[in-house]
Amino acid sequence: QVQLVESGGGSVQAGGSLRLSCADSRRTVSSPAMAWFRQAPGEEREFVSAISRSGTYTDYADSVKGRFTISRDNAKITVFLQMNSLKPEDTGVYYCALDTGAGYNYIPRTTGVMDYWGKGTLVTVSS
Repeated sequence: QVQLVESGGGSVQAGGSLRLSCADSRRTVSSPAMAWFRQAPGEEREFVSAISRSGTYTDYADSVKGRFTISRDNAKITVFLQMNSLKPEDTGVYYCALDTGAGYNYIPRTTGVMDYWGKGTLVTVSS
C-alpha cells in the first residue's frame, strides 16, 4: 500500500521560501509520475507542478512559474517543491500525488489521473 508522507509546510512572510518534500515511505511504486496540487480555503484543488517519471519533463501552473521548482530523487521515490518569492495567494494545503500509469515522459496535470494522494501539508504566507 502506497503511503505518501509530506513535510516542509509552515508559515512564512511574503517573499520567503519553503521547501516541500513528499516520499513514498514504503517505496511501493517504482518511479511514478509525481505532482503537487494545492487547495485554498473554499476553493477547488488546483494543479501546481508535476514531473515526469524520467525526471526530464516538468510543468508548472502559470501562477507559480519562475518561483517554484519541482525535482525528484528516484532512488528514494521522493519529490520536492522549492517555493521562492512566496505570495499570500500561495496559501493553502499542498498535496503530493502519484500517477502510476503515466508514460515515461508524461506529465500529469489533473486530479482525476492521480492514483495516490498524501494527506497534505499547510502553507501559510502572510503579507
